[in-house]
Amino acid sequence: MSRSTKNRGQRASLSTRAIHAGEERKRYADSITTPIVQTATFTFSGSRDIEEYTRKGKEHFEYGRYGNPTAGIAEHRLADLEGAEDCVVFSSGMSAITTTILSLVRTGDHIVITDDSYKKTLEFCRSYLKRFGIECTIVPFGNYDIIERAVRKNTRFVFSESPTNPYLNIFDLVMLKRIADRHGLLTLIDSTFATPYNQRPLEFGIDLVLQSCTKYLAGHNDILAGAVLGRSELVSEIRALHKSMGGVLDPHCAYLLLRGLKTFPLRVAKQNETALAVARFLEGHQAVKSVYYPFLPSHRQHATAVEQMRGGGGVVTFELKGTLATSKKFLDALRLCFIGPSLGGTETLITHPALVSYYDYSRKERYELGITDTLFRLAVGVEDAEDIIGDLRQALAACGRRTPRRRSPSSAKRSR
Repeated sequence: MSRSTKNRGQRASLSTRAIHAGEERKRYADSITTPIVQTATFTFSGSRDIEEYTRKGKEHFEYGRYGNPTAGIAEHRLADLEGAEDCVVFSSGMSAITTTILSLVRTGDHIVITDDSYKKTLEFCRSYLKRFGIECTIVPFGNYDIIERAVRKNTRFVFSESPTNPYLNIFDLVMLKRIADRHGLLTLIDSTFATPYNQRPLEFGIDLVLQSCTKYLAGHNDILAGAVLGRSELVSEIRALHKSMGGVLDPHCAYLLLRGLKTFPLRVAKQNETALAVARFLEGHQAVKSVYYPFLPSHRQHATAVEQMRGGGGVVTFELKGTLATSKKFLDALRLCFIGPSLGGTETLITHPALVSYYDYSRKERYELGITDTLFRLAVGVEDAEDIIGDLRQALAACGRRTPRRRSPSSAKRSR
């Protein structure tokens, strides 16, 4: 239980804990907001103060890379919301992922990761880990027999995302836990697309949860931050390496993260509702080839999604009928939705993976990964659902219209 909500009888709701968890009620200068402790160095009052810190474990901050009060409150609050024993915050989601992986493996170890994981996570596991003598097997998402057959005697953990990017596939966390228990493996889930509002993997027995706090948790497209959450003994290992790697979250970003967390349940509830409405609209539009959203009955893991998730999240992925030229016309016609590669903020963002994330891949390579010329990922914000749908409707209409040919001057004269 967090410091500010313990000993008050019944456990507070998620929305209440998102505002109060991790802080004492009495705050510096009687401030209602969390103070930003903007310092790199912390001082001691004398030799006795030092000894009480170093020998007796008295709580005291020493240097910004080893911890900061503002970041510490963010860690307490995130742990409370996720139902974790401990949490470490990082300067980005990728810093959280890479530091966590490096802290858990040794030379000669092997890991299993699903092929639907984030591009940069796969790149790190496939390329950089080899330099340290760590093997990685990439397995098809959702094929649990292949996942289990990939396990070796030296396998350390299985890593996946749920929902995944961009197709929003849902990992059966119960099935993953069973495989892990049979082989004595750790389980890591990147739950960024779900957030602790929609999904709580630790309650299914998953060992560690990773979050890109940049997205829904901070929620305003203005900071980079990441977190890893789970059992204290595992998080302690990660925290130790974190101090050496140095990917710390600065105090002002920690403050902005805490500010964003206060409204995160409200925002995600709204985004769940809007995304489902948008998904239904797109699925019924004649210009749309297919729609991927976990809470649509047409989604292939719909049953698993509704069983282990509270809502489908704020991302809708869809494919248009047509060609790359059709996709470009659609993008150029949008007026409300911003074209950008992130998600989880208050503004609606749309990205075209073929043009943005996979621009350096050949068309054949992209298609082998399922990144087609007409694939889009829409991350709804907190605008009114009808306004977002209206923008999509007019853009879909525009991309279906033919561009008129420019007539030559001579033909124009003849027409007169």
